[in-house]
Amino acid sequence: MDIVCHHCQARFKLPDDKVPAGKAFTVTCPRCKNKLTRAAMEPPAPASLVEDVAAGAYDAAERPFDFLEEGARTAIVCENDPEYQVKILDALQSLGFYITQAPSARDLLKRMRFHAFDLVVLNEHFDASDPDRNNVLQYLERMPMATRRDTFVVLITKRFRTMDNMAAFRKSVNLVVNVANLDALVRILKRGISDHQNFYRPFREGLVRIGRA
Repeated sequence: MDIVCHHCQARFKLPDDKVPAGKAFTVTCPRCKNKLTRAAMEPPAPASLVEDVAAGAYDAAERPFDFLEEGARTAIVCENDPEYQVKILDALQSLGFYITQAPSARDLLKRMRFHAFDLVVLNEHFDASDPDRNNVLQYLERMPMATRRDTFVVLITKRFRTMDNMAAFRKSVNLVVNVANLDALVRILKRGISDHQNFYRPFREGLVRIGRA
């Protein structure tokens, strides 16, 4: 499991065999000694969903975009509430994203087979009756870090406050936005994405220096 200390921003890995199954646990940051509490691990997405999508034959119709300009930023929206959809789509369009929408978790996984999205906006109840058993969140949490760090994930929720960093950490997303603040989504996204870019800038610059980017 990859862990980020929100006190000093250190990143470290906890071996999977050290993670208690089905229990909350606390680890100590090796740099600043801050105590980090992680919610109980959620069970993996049902194998049938992931395996069915992975085993499916190539279908060009599942590609989310036919053509994109160089440097284009892409987003996928996973939201079933029409009122929230409008606010999210308007915000992303004003920020210049190329947007597609997923009607189901299965559809999202199919689209992610063919495209690495810059932004994923996901309601925690999307295709899930229990927000703590959301298959999309579980899938994103288990993505390889080399891929995951390039995807900015926004969780839309009624349970947590906007920009609650601890809730974002527990849910393994980059930003939490409460539905009550969707009218301010443009400003919230600008700040969240800027913070994310600033956090990774030294890392990316390091990759460039050693010729790995």
